[in-house]
Amino acid sequence: MSTSVCLAVVGAGSRGTNYARLAVRAGAVVSSVAEPDPERRRLFAEEFALSEDRVFLTWEHLVAAPKVEDAVVIATQDRAHAEPAIAFAEAGYDILLEKPIAPTEEEAARIVGAVEATGVIMAVGHVMRYSDYTRELKALLDDGTIGRIVSVEHLEPIGWWHFAHSYVRGNWRNEASSSSMLMAKSSHDLDWLSYIVGRSVQRISSFGGLYWFTPKNKPVQAANRCIDCPLQKTCAYSATAIYEGFLEDPSFRVWPLGVLTPNPTRETVQEALENGPYGECVYNGQNDVADHQVVTLEFDDGATASFTAVAFTQLEFRKTRVFGTMGSIDGDGQHLTILDFATGETKTIDTMPSGGASAADGHGGADGRLVEAFLHAVASRDASALSSVRESFESHQLVWAAEQARERGEVVSL
Repeated sequence: MSTSVCLAVVGAGSRGTNYARLAVRAGAVVSSVAEPDPERRRLFAEEFALSEDRVFLTWEHLVAAPKVEDAVVIATQDRAHAEPAIAFAEAGYDILLEKPIAPTEEEAARIVGAVEATGVIMAVGHVMRYSDYTRELKALLDDGTIGRIVSVEHLEPIGWWHFAHSYVRGNWRNEASSSSMLMAKSSHDLDWLSYIVGRSVQRISSFGGLYWFTPKNKPVQAANRCIDCPLQKTCAYSATAIYEGFLEDPSFRVWPLGVLTPNPTRETVQEALENGPYGECVYNGQNDVADHQVVTLEFDDGATASFTAVAFTQLEFRKTRVFGTMGSIDGDGQHLTILDFATGETKTIDTMPSGGASAADGHGGADGRLVEAFLHAVASRDASALSSVRESFESHQLVWAAEQARERGEVVSL
């Protein structure tokens, strides 16, 4: 793809940097950054050869400067989405906003209102919609390959070390400062389920919570930091074992190692484990978000879906089974195996994702597909390949309803 789109980036962490690299690879130009961390700001400016007058400490400085870009990538923390998104929409920037739109319905509604009022293009980082795997599955379902959809079974295997990294030690460990696990991690999945089924959700229920990562489960010998712990060689959640193992693979430099330190080396990672949150014991009680959750959906035609997100797995692609009136499809993130009830025959399609399931691998190529679709929309002024901001908001409403159902122990009607 070739494009002359010029981008600014707000938030030069792992997601912002990844989107910038993918945009440049697709032919765009990155010309500005706003990032409060001085080392991340410096490294980003060097990598993308930014002029000094286009390197900003805050998004407020960037949006107040003369507008030279077509669009902006906003990859700040969840609770810092609303104000920059609204300001850049009002300044006429098209926006690629990392998911979620915002943790609260009020903030998300303000963003959607600003986008719709100004007419700018906005894509939300629900990358799962854009993968080749999803496109193939959606085409099969829309073509009636298995008849009418009756039920869907969907699993998100978060991965034990990924959960410990992001939701126990990391930025999304505390709901008050970020969002619920379901919003931060699995708004992808409820958006994806509503997209592939193609129906409106009528009722929703949910169960789950924080099961394992609590002080009551801390071994008596465990220290407060892994680096001081006598169990660090045998504990599954040992920060020293997890992060030192990633040092041997350059693909993990941006994520997860780049979250610990802007310039990952053995020495800087060691320092982060000695002094930062990523070296803390997972049983210290610094987290409060759910480590397992089940959501059940009933669609307006009576079809159903169940979704499970769970920490205690390998980090893998999502697993999905779709049950139709004339057949079924089993998917593992790469392969789609179709059973035809009439003939008894099965056929397997290999969608050949580029890379693995993690952010380090671009979510199997889905990150790149989203960036390409966004750049095309900006350049052509045709956003038909993007999910609309209204669709994204409605899928967020499923998350808020599921959390209401889980917290109150009720079935929520929409």
